[in-house]
Amino acid sequence: MNFLKNLIIFTLTIGFSFKSIGQSESNYSNFLNTITTAVPFLLIGPDSRAGGMGDAGVATSPDASSSYWNVSKTAFMEQDKALSVSYTPWLRSLVPDINLAYIAYSWQFKERIYFSHALRYFSLGNIAFTDDTGNPIQDVNPNELAIDILGVGYRASENFSLGFNFRYVYSNLTAGASLNGIESKPGQAVAADLNGMYLKEIKLGEYDTDISFGFNMQNIGNKVSYSQSSIKDFIPMNLKIGGGINMKMDEYNEIGFYLDINKLLVPTPPIYKKDNNQNFMTDANGEYVVDKGKNPNVSVATAIFQSFYDAPGGAKEEFNEINWAFGMEYWYDKQFAIRAGYFYENPNKGNRQHFTFGAGLKYNVFNLDFSYLIPMQQANPLGNTLRFTMSFDFDAFNEIDGE
Repeated sequence: MNFLKNLIIFTLTIGFSFKSIGQSESNYSNFLNTITTAVPFLLIGPDSRAGGMGDAGVATSPDASSSYWNVSKTAFMEQDKALSVSYTPWLRSLVPDINLAYIAYSWQFKERIYFSHALRYFSLGNIAFTDDTGNPIQDVNPNELAIDILGVGYRASENFSLGFNFRYVYSNLTAGASLNGIESKPGQAVAADLNGMYLKEIKLGEYDTDISFGFNMQNIGNKVSYSQSSIKDFIPMNLKIGGGINMKMDEYNEIGFYLDINKLLVPTPPIYKKDNNQNFMTDANGEYVVDKGKNPNVSVATAIFQSFYDAPGGAKEEFNEINWAFGMEYWYDKQFAIRAGYFYENPNKGNRQHFTFGAGLKYNVFNLDFSYLIPMQQANPLGNTLRFTMSFDFDAFNEIDGE
């Protein structure tokens, strides 16, 4: 089923660029060993505010897109309701018809509780399926979606909130296409986020300053399969930890600095033993024999804990699996914002390295934001990525109606 295999490989790597380097037999931490998962679109930052800050968002101030980054932030929202709509043309330097659409809505349920709902829709454009000899089979329009059925942000104290998000994921890559009697099917998963936020106002010198810390364990859910076989893939379970400071320099000017770190909570591919003919060795059950690292065919719960110590290159490779996101945001009179950021991923783990810039404008009842990505490498498929977001302030609507 060559067409299905090729499509799944393409989709599992859709958000990532790779840089090949030579493999060192003596140092397993210095060779290309990228972690891939099913439905990687779940890791694409959907909104342009965080997109302009290098995808730092777990500890920024709350907004209508908080349900993706850290839904517990909504418990600190100042408005009763918030809505945002985002659009991202994706991988434009490779193909013209891949895009991500995102809509999110948060509202106050009770004094200390906010509810959130969101929808992400990822279209992979048009793909022509062929058989092993290159003959056309059919054209399909693969698509994936994630529905945040219910997110809850609960303000447990004046400075601390907790949250969770319950999500349904649907991935239709093949439109039911089959070959040689083997049928494909959409992959489906149910997942949850668990998160928290600490926010406190302090004095930093002469400035009133908000300090914030947040965490988010994302996409904790079942494996998915695209056929009737027993082979299943992990979804991108991920840990985000972040912090930030936002200084209010005077009545009109404030500036914030933020840092996020991210680590996938799925198994790292191990190194398998080979015989003298460079063929992979198998055990009595027909499974490949692990030389370095850990067996990746484990349960979801085991994978989460194992992800911190299973890299074949040891502690050095585990550290290489951490992605770093740095962001800055400046607001003038709470009306105009400029943003900048930097995202770093180790060359052996995907090599996404880019600067980002963005701007925001608040006009009465709505905000307009955009961001732009500049890659560090030439011919990067993520180059020149644009994100657009429009968000609405319902409290401002009410103030206008009350005039």
